[in-house]
Amino acid sequence: MEERSLRITGQDKTFFNKITKTLTKMLIPTKIGINGMLISIKRNNLLKAYENFKSSKAEYNDDEMEKKYDTSYENYLEALDKYVMDSIYKKVKNNSATEFEQNALSKYYEVTSLKENEYIEYKNRKQKYLLELDYEGIKISGKEKVIKRYEEFYISKMDMLYKAILKNYSIKLADTTNSYESSKDWIYTKIFYTLEDYIQNILSLKIEINGDEIAKEVVNEYEKFESYTVGKLDTKDTIEKNVILLSISRKLFTHSLPLIVATQCYEKLLRDARMLVQDTKIATKRERAYSMLINLIEEYNIKLLSTKVYWENIKERDEFKQFWNKYKEISKLKENDFIEYVKQKEILFIKNDMRKIEDSKTDYSKLLKYYKRKLIDYGAMRELKNSFKSEGNYVKKIKKVA
Repeated sequence: MEERSLRITGQDKTFFNKITKTLTKMLIPTKIGINGMLISIKRNNLLKAYENFKSSKAEYNDDEMEKKYDTSYENYLEALDKYVMDSIYKKVKNNSATEFEQNALSKYYEVTSLKENEYIEYKNRKQKYLLELDYEGIKISGKEKVIKRYEEFYISKMDMLYKAILKNYSIKLADTTNSYESSKDWIYTKIFYTLEDYIQNILSLKIEINGDEIAKEVVNEYEKFESYTVGKLDTKDTIEKNVILLSISRKLFTHSLPLIVATQCYEKLLRDARMLVQDTKIATKRERAYSMLINLIEEYNIKLLSTKVYWENIKERDEFKQFWNKYKEISKLKENDFIEYVKQKEILFIKNDMRKIEDSKTDYSKLLKYYKRKLIDYGAMRELKNSFKSEGNYVKKIKKVA
């Protein structure tokens, strides 16, 4: 009896653990079912409130409709949040979660980790996360009527959330109390990541639903962007992709990413592109990087600075005016002598960039040397033959043609 009793006691822990786990797994679907029903009810209430609010805006300004919409939206988010904590968390804890549910909980904790130090970003990203989670669930259900009805609300709300997220980053970049440029690198990364996320998940959905109406605005840039979504990107590709993202943002997020912030983002990409040309040792790769830099200089000056109305620095404004007048003069060659136009334009861009980086805190000595070699090749600079000996090596003097 004692032997048998000890044997059973030794198995008790495992036995009752198994029963507990089994019961918990049995109860979890009930929880999911209850939460699913609540979410469905809250979602239907939300969509009805959204549609009423939208139609009331078109006819008259109804504050009551807006309040109902806001309240139903809050209730809907609470139901989704409860679903994550009650259902997904317990399933992950009991090792019965799917890969989708495991990733969902991981993302949830990633978002909530922002709460203490980045409350504004946390508030917007949590809403974005919960909406994405429910949208994925609706798509899996395959109910076309529900999907179509939800997508109109989803796009509208996501537009607002992305704008709020980008506006928050813009405020951080504009903060002049932070004098260390390196500490802002993470903000640039977040801006480009957010823009890419929007274009892949929201803009693509807009184009799919509204077709040509949306595509007309950004069709060229969007098609270029799509070419960078396949395969592994190197540094050059990443810079080019980010240039496209900025170009699209100038059409879609004019207020969330104002000109002053877009300018800082372009200047960050210019710094990265210059360093890439300077540090690349393989000649063919360096030429490709250089070509990308020239295109970026054109994008920055022609598409961005030419639209700038207010200049804080009068000297910079006057210098750009001189550059712009030369550019317009060179542009006249485009129709009659395209090759000469391209050559003169490149010379102008090189000289303009040399002037900007000569007094830079960053060491661009190798890039300046590379630029000068380009100007010599184009006949815009000449290499004097009267060389002198220094430490056993002949050093040639390079002199700019007036």
